[in-house]
Amino acid sequence: MSEDDVDQDNMADDWAAAMEEQEVTDNAQTMELDEFDQISKGSAGNPDLDVILDIPVNISMEVGRTSITIRNLLQLNQGSVIELDRLAGEPLDVLVNGTLIAHGEVVVVNEKFGIRMTDVISPSERIKKLR
Repeated sequence: MSEDDVDQDNMADDWAAAMEEQEVTDNAQTMELDEFDQISKGSAGNPDLDVILDIPVNISMEVGRTSITIRNLLQLNQGSVIELDRLAGEPLDVLVNGTLIAHGEVVVVNEKFGIRMTDVISPSERIKKLR
């Protein structure tokens, strides 16, 4: 058996081991979700949300986005204007931990900015996006 054949056999063994390891990891993640589903069910089989109600999350509002080159980024200074991908008057995106949950419009309440929800994404659609 030549040295190339030995190297190819070793590489094939390494790939097989890596694929088995990935399969074990995927199965473990599926088991963790199944275990969470079982733990979070109440006595009637309904989800027991009390388990997660006190978990803090980050909520943010996104006016719009754009892409610029590093050259243009370095040229920005006070008074520079950056064009965004959203039209004036379009609703803002409301994000929770980076996941879109609603659209809204800016309001001012007691001299502070706020957002009035105009369209909330249904819980079932939000859960689908998480998976």
